Amino acid sequence: MKRRSVEPDDGLDPIRALARAFATLETPAEVHAFLEDLCTPAEIEAMADRWRVVPWLLRGTPYREIHDHTGVSVTTIGRVARCLEGGSGGYGLAAARVLGPRRTARRSAARSAARRGNGA
Repeated sequence: MKRRSVEPDDGLDPIRALARAFATLETPAEVHAFLEDLCTPAEIEAMADRWRVVPWLLRGTPYREIHDHTGVSVTTIGRVARCLEGGSGGYGLAAARVLGPRRTARRSAARSAARRGNGA
């Protein structure tokens, strides 16, 4: 990630300012338009790939099977899985809202059982 040594003029953290801009958008169409203006096509595709594997991971699908179905690299799948397990909670929050809490709760229960050694 690029680090800038210059302090922002408005005193806001640039990432928080970007998050605030996203939070003002009200519809998927508005978010889509913002993403197209903000990101390169490759950046959008990379983010879409990451989001695309979330439901598969929440179902407990093996990485290789996810790759076979989606074409997303095993490395990317692993990165998303690590974020689901120990990230900031953003994937889980969005997944619960988009996919529903029942679909995301199954994965949490399976992870807890696996940690206890009860299989999953």
